[in-house]
Amino acid sequence: MAKASGFFTPSLRTKIQPSIGVSRSGFCLSEGIFKRVVCSSGIESAGTHVSSSQSRIPKLVNKGCKLVGCGSAVPSLSVSNDDLAKIVDTSDEWISVRTGIRNRRVISGKENLRNLAVEAAKKALKMANVEPDDLDLILLCTSTPEDIFGDAPKVQRELGCTKSQLAHDITAACSGFVLGLFSASCYIKGGGFRNVLVIGADVMSRFVDWTDRGTCILFGDAAGAVVLQACDAEEDGLLSFDLHSDGEGARHLGAPINDNENGSVLEFPPNRPSYACIQMNGKEVFRFAVRCVPQSIESALEKAGLTASNIDWLLLHQANQRIIDAVATRLEFPPEKVISNLANYGNTSAASIPLALDEAVRSGKVKPGHTITAAGFGAGLTWGSAVIRWG
Repeated sequence: MAKASGFFTPSLRTKIQPSIGVSRSGFCLSEGIFKRVVCSSGIESAGTHVSSSQSRIPKLVNKGCKLVGCGSAVPSLSVSNDDLAKIVDTSDEWISVRTGIRNRRVISGKENLRNLAVEAAKKALKMANVEPDDLDLILLCTSTPEDIFGDAPKVQRELGCTKSQLAHDITAACSGFVLGLFSASCYIKGGGFRNVLVIGADVMSRFVDWTDRGTCILFGDAAGAVVLQACDAEEDGLLSFDLHSDGEGARHLGAPINDNENGSVLEFPPNRPSYACIQMNGKEVFRFAVRCVPQSIESALEKAGLTASNIDWLLLHQANQRIIDAVATRLEFPPEKVISNLANYGNTSAASIPLALDEAVRSGKVKPGHTITAAGFGAGLTWGSAVIRWG
C-alpha cells in the first residue's frame, strides 16, 4: 500500500478517527477519548455532564438485543485444491501452506445466492423459534446479489413473510455481516424493532478469474444467518462495535466495472457494462488486515469494558489462515480460543463469520453465555469489530 505518508501507516488510528461504535450503555463517538451517549443519563464528555432533557440527541429505547438463532447453507459442489491444480498452475501444498484452504464450495446447477440465503435463514428461524411473520426486518448482507437492485425483498417473499416487513440489502463485502449486526442493533435499540434477521451471503465464484491462481484459490460460496431479538437492557448480547472504511485502499481489492466497455461520452446508447473479476494485491491486503484488525478489536473491547482475557472466542473473517494466526498472536489469543473453518470453505465474504459461528454453535463449541469477538475486513476497504454474547 502507500509509503510512510500514505494509507496504512502507524498513525492510522489517529487518521481514521472518529470511529463509530456502540457500547452497552448506548452509542459512542470515538475521538481519542470515547464520548459516550448514555441512555439513562445523557452525554458524558470531558467531565461535562448534560442531562438527557438538555441533549439534542434523541433518547434511545431502553432495550438490549441478543442472538437467539443461527443457520447456514453451502452449495453441494466441493472443489478441492487438487481439482484446481487441473485447471491452473498450483498444487494442494502450495495453496494450503499459503492460505490454509483445502476445499471450497461453489454453486452449480440451479443453486444461487437466494437459495442459500433462504436455507440459512430458515435454519436460524427454526433455532430461534421465530415465525417469518414475526420478523420486523430482514437485512441481507451481500456484494453478489442476483438482482442489481437487491435481493432482500425476494428472500422475504421466499421465506413466506406476508406482513410487508422491511427488507433491504447491505453491501460492504467481507465486512458486511458485522455491519449487519450493527444495523440490527440500531433498529432494535433505537427503533423499537423486536425480531431482526441478518443474513450474510455471497457467491464469489461468479467474479473469480479461474485462470488466476492468486485469487481463484481463495474464494467459495455460502450463506449464514442469525436472528436478533429485543430483550431487557441487562440481558444485552451486542456489547460493542468498532467500524471503519477508507477508500484510499480500494485499489488493492475490488471488482470494478470494465471501463473499456462503457464507450466514450459521444456514444449513445452506451454499451452494457459488466464487472471485472476480483482483483487483489494480496501482500497489501495482508498488511492492512494484520495492522488494522487488531486495532479495531482492541477498540471494541475497550468500548465494552473488557479485555482479551474476558473473551471466550475469537472469530475473524475467514480470509487466510496466516491472517487469522497473525491477529490472534498480536492479541495474545491462544489457538484453542480461535474459531476457524477456512480449510473447508475458503473465503466466503459476508457469509464467513455467520457460517463459522453456526458450525461452532451446533457442534457445542460455542455455548450460551460465551462472549465472542468478531471482526470483518475486506474490499472497500472496510473493517469492523463486534463484541457479542451468544444466547
